[in-house]
Amino acid sequence: MAYTTVNDPSEYFHTRLYTGTGSSGLQVRNNANAGNFTPDWLWLKPRSLADNHVTFDSSRGFNKQLKVHETDAEDTHNPAKFTRETNGFDIDSTDQNYNQSGATYVAWQWTCNGGSTTSFSESGGNPGGTIQTNTDAGFSIIDYTGTGSAGTISHGLGKVPEWIVFKDRSSDGDDWFVYHVTTGNDGGVRLNSNTGDGVDSNRFNNTSPTTSVFTVGASGGVNDNNKPTIAFCFAPIQGYSKFGSYGGNGSTNGPFVYTGFKPAWVLIKRTASSSQWHLIDSTRNEFNVSNKVLFPSTNEAEQSYTGSDPMIDILSNGFKLRSSYNQVNSSSGTYLYMTFAERPFVTSDGVPTVAR
Repeated sequence: MAYTTVNDPSEYFHTRLYTGTGSSGLQVRNNANAGNFTPDWLWLKPRSLADNHVTFDSSRGFNKQLKVHETDAEDTHNPAKFTRETNGFDIDSTDQNYNQSGATYVAWQWTCNGGSTTSFSESGGNPGGTIQTNTDAGFSIIDYTGTGSAGTISHGLGKVPEWIVFKDRSSDGDDWFVYHVTTGNDGGVRLNSNTGDGVDSNRFNNTSPTTSVFTVGASGGVNDNNKPTIAFCFAPIQGYSKFGSYGGNGSTNGPFVYTGFKPAWVLIKRTASSSQWHLIDSTRNEFNVSNKVLFPSTNEAEQSYTGSDPMIDILSNGFKLRSSYNQVNSSSGTYLYMTFAERPFVTSDGVPTVAR
């Protein structure tokens, strides 16, 4: 039984669906019982349109946009198009990427420390910058300036982070590099690309994160000299988040992945070969089989799989592959996954929750 310290995961993560109005001032608010927080990391994607995955965070400011599926440098909106609210956000734009009349959208939201950051200085070749941390959720946002030489950065989580996403904010051409506990410290995958795991000993200096720091090497994209870089760091929290891998079996009766909670959000990527990232959530998929998918490495509209490739079942204590599709379940494949909870399988009091 996976007891948890997080009985209500929606205090830290929430998925919100909305429909555009085409009018400035659209209020996208979460309800009082789910997602009743001010988002510190917002990732937004049109579902019905082929348009950008965009992301904002409270460390950089919600006027600064990055495109998840692109290598573009950061865009600064003046005036800001998004306003953080106590239970969601407002959109002051009629852009089709955020608010086209009749278009459908999904917004994934995480809370950290309310945008309250602490500064740290460059020292001995180690980068300097700002950090905000939420140890209960195992999440920190670190905005730092690279040094061009190997160094360490404190992540503030008190546990070893198992998923870190990096983006050089200032440079066109730099990928979204990903550290994942499965691929390890000698390279990693790219969130904006369907390529497999690549080897680059300079990226993380062949050094795994510890309970206090992660290491960046001299590789571009994670530690360019004098370049501002953002890092989103996650450590696993029992009953709330889990980061791991599974081996495929090539069958529609695929492997079961135990998480200890009902997943709200699942991201899957094959490690060793070219395949899309597949992003599934329980809000867009109210019933099993969960087959509505978005791809973080492209701007494609939401796809609904049918026939022999229905994707996954979201269960009360994990997820099960229901597809023989080689991008998620080849008999020769190994797959990364990252997932956050809708509810724990067993509460902190040892009470099982209701199954899906």
